[in-house]
Amino acid sequence: MPCKKASFSFPLSCVYVLFASLSIQHSLGGDTISWGQSLIGDQTLVSKEGHFELGFFSPGDSKRYYIGIWYKKVSPQTVIWVANREVPIYNTSSSELKITENGSLALFSNNRKLVWSSNSVSYRANSTVAVLLDTGNIVLRNHSNSSAIIWQSFDHPTDTWLPGGWLGMNKITGEYQRLTSWKNFEDPSTGNFMDTLDPSGLNQFILLWNGSETYWRSGVWNGHAYSELPGMDTSSAFVNNFTDNNERKQCTLTFNIKDAYTRSVLDSSGQVQQWLWTNRNQEWTLIWSQPADPCDVYSVCGAFGICERNNETLCSCLPGFEPVSIREWNLNDWSSGCKRKTRSQCREDNNSATREKEGFLAMPFKRLPGGSQPLAVHNTEECKLACLSSCSCTAYYYDSGCMVWNGDVRNLQQNSNAGSLYIRLAASDIPSTGNRRKNTRVVTIGICSGLAAVFCITMAVLIWIFLRRRRHLTMMPTEGSIVQFKYTALQHMTRNFSEMLGKGGFGTVFKGALPNSTAIAVKQIRSIMQQEKDFRTEVTTLARIQHVNLIRLLGFCCDGTKRLLVYDYMPNGSLDRHLFNRNSVVLDWKKRYQIIIGIAKGLEYLHEKCRERIIHCDVKPENILLDSEFCPKVSDFGMAKLIHRDFSRALTSMRGTIGYLAPEWILGQPITTKADVYSYGMMLFEMISGRRNNDQSQSTNDKYFPVWAARKLNEGDVLSLLDENLAHEANMEELARVCNVACWCIQENEAHRPSMGLAVLMLEGLVEVNLAPIPSLLLQLTEDQRDLSFTQLELMNQKLHLSRQ
Repeated sequence: MPCKKASFSFPLSCVYVLFASLSIQHSLGGDTISWGQSLIGDQTLVSKEGHFELGFFSPGDSKRYYIGIWYKKVSPQTVIWVANREVPIYNTSSSELKITENGSLALFSNNRKLVWSSNSVSYRANSTVAVLLDTGNIVLRNHSNSSAIIWQSFDHPTDTWLPGGWLGMNKITGEYQRLTSWKNFEDPSTGNFMDTLDPSGLNQFILLWNGSETYWRSGVWNGHAYSELPGMDTSSAFVNNFTDNNERKQCTLTFNIKDAYTRSVLDSSGQVQQWLWTNRNQEWTLIWSQPADPCDVYSVCGAFGICERNNETLCSCLPGFEPVSIREWNLNDWSSGCKRKTRSQCREDNNSATREKEGFLAMPFKRLPGGSQPLAVHNTEECKLACLSSCSCTAYYYDSGCMVWNGDVRNLQQNSNAGSLYIRLAASDIPSTGNRRKNTRVVTIGICSGLAAVFCITMAVLIWIFLRRRRHLTMMPTEGSIVQFKYTALQHMTRNFSEMLGKGGFGTVFKGALPNSTAIAVKQIRSIMQQEKDFRTEVTTLARIQHVNLIRLLGFCCDGTKRLLVYDYMPNGSLDRHLFNRNSVVLDWKKRYQIIIGIAKGLEYLHEKCRERIIHCDVKPENILLDSEFCPKVSDFGMAKLIHRDFSRALTSMRGTIGYLAPEWILGQPITTKADVYSYGMMLFEMISGRRNNDQSQSTNDKYFPVWAARKLNEGDVLSLLDENLAHEANMEELARVCNVACWCIQENEAHRPSMGLAVLMLEGLVEVNLAPIPSLLLQLTEDQRDLSFTQLELMNQKLHLSRQ
């Protein structure tokens, strides 16, 4: 039986669709869209070296799609630019990104409706190509002339600023390149916050809320850095360069570290953040954020929202209020704020009824919110009645004058130690003033009184037993709290201060033990010039500091004229003992390196991560204590200086220790956290060499070791700098890195010194460290005064400064 020839029927239209699809996939290439091509569905462009990818993405679980650019090699997906951020699409298979007939790059939805366009014009559209570069920049340019750029995404950033990109202003077109935050992590549409060049003409950047309220400034460009941008000067790995010419006024970011990415992001919370990704860690690390306190962002919690930094969710609503949008709050988008649980019944023509239905809730505040209006009244009661008689009045405050708020109240920060702002509420929403029946109140009060009486009797018995058993018992410190000790209790714990651990300029330290046998160190302060209230304030501030590389304050004693501080006991004593005392255990390089990084992290916390910047002012080996595992603890905050976040400098009398003082301090100039950086750099040389910087007992070409060390470093001879007790046993790469960081830290120009945050990255090898120049001031001093030690030179400079005054 003859076989029949098989036959197939296939619609011509299907052949055409299949052919067109294959043709598009093939013709798109790797990083380019040419005239007549389209990007649809799952298709993407990938930059030449594979760093960035462009295509459709959907943030979170939103089911909305956008054209964006993200890092190709980073997981999870990190988007750095969005085209159609205000107009999402919902079907990517029939939407397309292509070059139009007038030469624009445009996105069309499934019904051929224009969704987004670059709005650029090319007279020869058929020669225009869109290319995704390895900088993360998508550019439209002439196919035959790559330098002829028609349009580029770097001119239109969204919330992210990349190395090679710019922020500023085009003087010719008047157009600003600025960052605007996402609304939340599921919605890239424009949020409430903006990072822009100051339109007043100052060469600084500002953060704005709602385009009008300035809540942070970078500080004016001084030729090297912005004063409020840590670790971003012209000598660091994250280099800002400011340009002001006839065409542009702009700032560019340079970053040349291999196997790493960095990005500046204006977060939806209103903070500008610098992030670093390294192939070694495979995660994003936050380098710094400004404002450092998220509660300093204007209206971060919206109307009638309270910001509390230590809360897990940052924002909450006032009592009697609830979130306007629960869904947005669950996405950490608090901008919609809070609304009253009970709608106001106020009527302008019915004031007496209003007074019965509404009242005020006292809310302790950190600082008064803006937008107040003064009223000419004589006392608190008149201020309250004036607010209550106006339906638009939502809050009042009285302190030798009356201030009222009409409409929304924003920027609320709670603090129990400050005054009270009175927020208007329905009477039923004010705690303990609701509509209760009289008999219910009587029964409740009776029950509570009975329980209170039983409780008081029980507690009295327990206290009597407790005191009888432990005559010298005092409160025990708990995590995150401090205790006020009685002097007699500390006498008992230290066996009448019999075992001395050390002695310094401000007092003597004794060993003791808590009732549970936990070892403690008790510092008996020799003299104190502060009043008791100021002393308590300082102690409370230091008690808030919690970091593994900072000494923990357990408690204090303020008994008459006696002032004592109680700390954790450090069994390995101070660092200087191990460096300079030949009878002590020699620290090997591994321990020294970990101590070096630990100290840097402790100082970084003080400078960049506290509510108020803390300048230690006396960084030296004697003030570095070592626990049983040789983990370093920065101690002795007796000279510390607190600087409010609104300021970058402090003018203070010279304090500290000769040999570690920064030049600006010796000259009587205001200091910054870079004064600690200088002291840290001086201490690094001592940790490397195992000798005092001004020790002349060892023969060197210069009598001052840091200058000699800087010269040896420039010659590539780092091994000669190492402590001879280590017998040349050290990691050479780590040693060279530490020497370089030390040289950068002691530069006479504070703008050239790294921040402690950047120093940590350098020391850990996450950021490349360039060869540091020899500090010219120190070099000049040692060359001009070869017969004098550097300590003597410092004393001469101090005398000169005092004589000028």
